[in-house]
Amino acid sequence: MREFRVRTDIERRALGDYQLPLGVERADLPEPVQGFVLTSVPETDREPSTWLFQVCVSHDRLRAVTDAAFNLLPRTVTAVVEIGSRDAYRSVDVYVTNSEEGSTSLVEFLRTWYEFEEFLLEDVSIGAGANSEEPFMEVFVDSWKGLLISVPDEMRDEVAAMLEGMGLREVEETWSPEAEKEDAFDPKTQAREVLEIVDEHSPDLDELLLVLRERWMLELNVDPETNVDEGGRHLGMTLWHAIVLAGHMSGDLQKGAYISVWLTAGSLAQAEELLADALLDQREWGFESVYSFDRVAFDDRPPELQHLAPIRRRATVHATTVDPWGEEGQARPELPGRES
Repeated sequence: MREFRVRTDIERRALGDYQLPLGVERADLPEPVQGFVLTSVPETDREPSTWLFQVCVSHDRLRAVTDAAFNLLPRTVTAVVEIGSRDAYRSVDVYVTNSEEGSTSLVEFLRTWYEFEEFLLEDVSIGAGANSEEPFMEVFVDSWKGLLISVPDEMRDEVAAMLEGMGLREVEETWSPEAEKEDAFDPKTQAREVLEIVDEHSPDLDELLLVLRERWMLELNVDPETNVDEGGRHLGMTLWHAIVLAGHMSGDLQKGAYISVWLTAGSLAQAEELLADALLDQREWGFESVYSFDRVAFDDRPPELQHLAPIRRRATVHATTVDPWGEEGQARPELPGRES
């Protein structure tokens, strides 16, 4: 695997004594109060009552507090990743450990976390953490690097003592109401790339997500049998675009291909079935992993699909394109990047 490196050519911003993650390029906001806001979360039909610690701490102290919080988790956990989405009908993709696998060991989770911790604590387009059922708790670093710790009643005093021992006290609020406004944290104007990209071989955010998906056995946390937007509105048949990473059937590791598939489907499950059928026709190439699989707005369809009717009632594959690399004169094609 190629090495992931954080850029060294950018300057860290700060709000007074509060250091921001490198992913923040500009932040015209008042300095927050460092500490934690403690909230009681009542019991629901699906979850027991918990205490939520919303921790705000300067970046130079974030690693130590986060590491201490992870040590509170039990021996088996479920990993969680949130990342900005390419999907036309969803702004955030949430990945969780595959339900069939159930959980991963805390040791394995932390091994991967520590390998990529520098990036996960610097990039403001991704949030990650872990939770558990017994006891019901979660430790999660959100995209803007706020630390959320959710624990049962009996652990409230333990967590409070841990945070106070690290110099953090309970406060009424951390960020001012002005900073809490949605437009104050608009990543399109505030964020910047953090990974070092020096050439076409440099690993990017999507490659990191592929690694996390494999290591933590992650799957997209959506109902595969439905097709709704993030507001719950049923969409019916929509256009989907998949990019698949493939290896050469000869076993030559120096050869590979990106296979692009455009299709219409009424659910993720149906789209995955169509994709699997389309890949069966590619006898020269063997499936390795799905780089991306997103719904696309009709107006954003590529030129070769301009003939499509706006309303489609039948699930079908529209186009399959293979971009090989590794043969003489064939360079590895560039893949679309994820917006920060």
